[in-house]
Amino acid sequence: MADNIEVFKQNSIRIRDRLGAIYVDPFQTEGSPADAAFVLITHDHYDHFSPEDIEKVICDRTVLVVPENMQGKAEGFTGRVAEIVTVKPGESREISGLEVETVPAYNSLKPFHPRSAGWVGYILTIAGKRIYIAGDTDATKEAGAVRCDIALVPIGGTYTMDAKKAAELVNTIGPETAIPVHYGGLVGKPSDGKVFEENVKPPTKVEFKIPF
Repeated sequence: MADNIEVFKQNSIRIRDRLGAIYVDPFQTEGSPADAAFVLITHDHYDHFSPEDIEKVICDRTVLVVPENMQGKAEGFTGRVAEIVTVKPGESREISGLEVETVPAYNSLKPFHPRSAGWVGYILTIAGKRIYIAGDTDATKEAGAVRCDIALVPIGGTYTMDAKKAAELVNTIGPETAIPVHYGGLVGKPSDGKVFEENVKPPTKVEFKIPF
């Protein structure tokens, strides 16, 4: 399943599935593929909710999923996508055939992602695998309670947990595969990936997806 996952910049992710292409936080997208079955947004910071990049991937069958407090911003896509769905942290539901759970995504001590904002990470069940896309978060108690097969976690520090804290989280939840995201661009260094890998304990396998 990890072979069907691509990571571009920041938390920009594409997953290929029988339902179609699933995008999370598209950002600095190359070309205009216009092939999204789903676009899922974790929060409203410009490198995660980029209307310009959403425009590049949507089509008339796209389902746009956003946190509840982003409904007003998402309504700008009314008429250009098939449906706009809002979610809250801690939900479990099926959205147009896609099994979706939401996990609170927030900073424990930093001010950038307050818990009160209601921003989210997602767990998607695809081809029998639970894929956790953490979003911009620290290693919170809710993140530590996640059970998944594949975990995509931010490691860049500053706005999220750093590489060592992210590795500690992965060691707690114990996925088969861990994929580092949100580093080597606006925040973090490419070398943070190596720090992450060195601190993740077997049997979890680290896969690198961001092209440097």
